[in-house]
This record gives sequence, C-alpha cells and structure tokens, in this order.
Amino acid sequence: MEISEKLLCLFSTDVSEEEDRYIIEVPKQEVETGDIDPGEVYRVALISREEGVGGDDSSVTTQPQTPPSEPQPPVDVGETRYVEIEDIGKQGDGIARVERGYVIIVPGADVGERVKIEVTEVKSNFAVGEIIEETF
Repeated sequence: MEISEKLLCLFSTDVSEEEDRYIIEVPKQEVETGDIDPGEVYRVALISREEGVGGDDSSVTTQPQTPPSEPQPPVDVGETRYVEIEDIGKQGDGIARVERGYVIIVPGADVGERVKIEVTEVKSNFAVGEIIEETF
C-alpha cells in the first residue's frame, strides 16, 4: 500500500454510532503535537485491519492477529539528518517534517533554514534534534 507524503498522522480508533451519524475520535495527542488543528477540515482515509482486500484470500499471507500498534518513529537517537525547517512551534522552536510527516523539533532554528541535526530524543509522535551544522 502506498502512503502519501501528506499524511499528518496515523492512529487506530473505533467507529461509534450516535443518533443519525457515526463518530471517529481523534486522539488528543494528535492535536497537542500540532499536526491537527481543531476547526480545520481534513480528508480521512479508513484502512481495514484485515489482511486482504476484496474477497479473494488466495494471495494473502496469513499472519497472527495482533493488537494494532503505533507505527515506529522513522528516526533513532544519535542519528544525523539534514532537514529543512518548515514552521515554528508554539514554544518558538523550529519544526521539520520527515517520513510520513513525522515531526522533529529543532530548538534555535528558523523557518527556511537547512540544518544538519543530531537526534537527541525520540518519542512516538515527535523527536528533538540538536543543530550540529548551520547550513548545507
């Protein structure tokens, strides 16, 4: 399956019924990390947890059912990256995005800067990087 570079977040959730509509809840952490803003309109894609698509399971590799898990961060502590600062966060830190829209917070960086960073902290939904080279 191909996933767009415009993907802001990925999470598992239930669909609940409320009177004449169905509700999909967005985890609070997705809003708090700044990827999603309340009041904005977004396109939503729903991906089945089932292995196959359609009714033909002959080409599907069966794997044991495990609970859905969060995708792993695309960076590791100590890794160096060349990034471009796209935005400034609420605390004034530079924000870069890498694979799948994963956020790297870069203190001391300004919008438009291209910097070499070393990843110093990794969380499930963001990382922190320290500038080791001003421009590249």
